[in-house]
Amino acid sequence: MEVTNPDVERQLKLYEEAIGYFQQQKFLKAKQAFERVIAGPSKELADRAGVHFRICEQRCSKVPEPALRTADDYYHHGVAMMNLGRWDDARAALEKAQKTSPKADYVVYALAALDCLTGETESAMENLKQAIALRPENRYLARNDEDFAYLQDDPRFTELLYPEGSIS
Repeated sequence: MEVTNPDVERQLKLYEEAIGYFQQQKFLKAKQAFERVIAGPSKELADRAGVHFRICEQRCSKVPEPALRTADDYYHHGVAMMNLGRWDDARAALEKAQKTSPKADYVVYALAALDCLTGETESAMENLKQAIALRPENRYLARNDEDFAYLQDDPRFTELLYPEGSIS
């Protein structure tokens, strides 16, 4: 594009500035700059800026994450993060849930599953043992839970889930 008109030249500089903000993910600043580019004399630059402007609008209007207040809120968020494979976020949420409600067996169970999924065998065993102590039915849940597949060959896991099999 040949730039001879000083207004188009200013529009091009503004477009480049807006692209810089966009690449830095400063979408509010980018949106404001693209808006000024759209008002400029070059239709080609205005069209390009319009595409980026709409993307910025979408990024700026994203709904903020819900405020997590209760142990159940943190638990559900943690499980959702586990399902997405976001292990660190899952652990942070589940640990907050456990601090808020230390006797919630389902939170301890979820921590055991997370530990298993991340290869932390010792912690998985301890958390699973605690979850079963808090609610014996967790023993039966763990038997068919794919999250514990990593522990299937561990004799401690078998003893924990099938204590009746160890009685001679």
